[in-house]
Amino acid sequence: MLPDKKEHPPEKSKLHPRNRHRDRYDFNALTTCCPELAPFVARNRYDDETIDFSNPEAVKMLNRALLKQYYGIENWDIPPNYLCPPIPGRADYIHHIAELLCVNNYGMFPMGHKIRCLDIGVGANCVYPIIGNREYGWSFIGSDIDPISIEAAQKIVDANVSLKDNVQLRLQTNPMDIFYGVIQKDEFIDVTVCNPPFHASLEEAQAGTLRKLSNLSHQKITTLTLNFGGQNGELWCDGGEEKFVRNMIRQSRQFTTSVFWFSTLIAKQSHVKNALEALAKANATTVKTIPMGQGNKTSRIVAWTFLTKEEQKVWKNTRWNKPPTPN
Repeated sequence: MLPDKKEHPPEKSKLHPRNRHRDRYDFNALTTCCPELAPFVARNRYDDETIDFSNPEAVKMLNRALLKQYYGIENWDIPPNYLCPPIPGRADYIHHIAELLCVNNYGMFPMGHKIRCLDIGVGANCVYPIIGNREYGWSFIGSDIDPISIEAAQKIVDANVSLKDNVQLRLQTNPMDIFYGVIQKDEFIDVTVCNPPFHASLEEAQAGTLRKLSNLSHQKITTLTLNFGGQNGELWCDGGEEKFVRNMIRQSRQFTTSVFWFSTLIAKQSHVKNALEALAKANATTVKTIPMGQGNKTSRIVAWTFLTKEEQKVWKNTRWNKPPTPN
């Protein structure tokens, strides 16, 4: 006998209104689009179709299906043991950033390849460029300190016509630098996005992955699963998220007129205060904190610019759209 059926909300209301993933996964449509997913779909104790989210291969196939169905990506893969990110959450970041640009652009979404984004830590999955290009036509630069990530992301770009002329990948050869060595002389970036490493050490990252696996499996897991959770550089760095964001803010001062909006995700609420203090010390002219949510998880985007109001006006009038004609 099945337990009482869970009541599912009609949509994931915490996600951005423009997010394609507000509804529950339609596994019938996903397996039709991507038959490789079918062997991983089963019914849970409530008789709902789902996958085992503790199974890395199942999660990868779900991502492949979502990217194919919603974003037209025919060929997508990642190497073993590299981060396989949740697509709905990545899409939410892109839509919130589009909203930020819209507010600064006379209420119109800046569209097309003339809008240039920098994805700091693009990873092997190349997900932010895929979503941003499909939804808004933006072009991307993806940077990473890991050569294997750059190589894997390049394979995705080369294998999908829509990405070939819209995504450039650049290896950051100095892991201490975030923007220097990536942003070239006389190059202008409309917005940067980043999902910084959260943990402060390898041990902390491994403990976090074990907690995640235990929660997904509803039992205590003591051994890490291959191909689940990500490489070291994707999960941890010296000082963790807090120090990474502080370094990003400090280094962004070198590119005050090259970038309109800098932005980063901040997962831990207590790190926001320190980021805002660092931005005040760096003399950012405008700072925005944008809440995000997915399921029980909450995070936020912190965005900042050093451009004056007049410089912002010139930027958007020359790079984005002409101002509306008065009646």
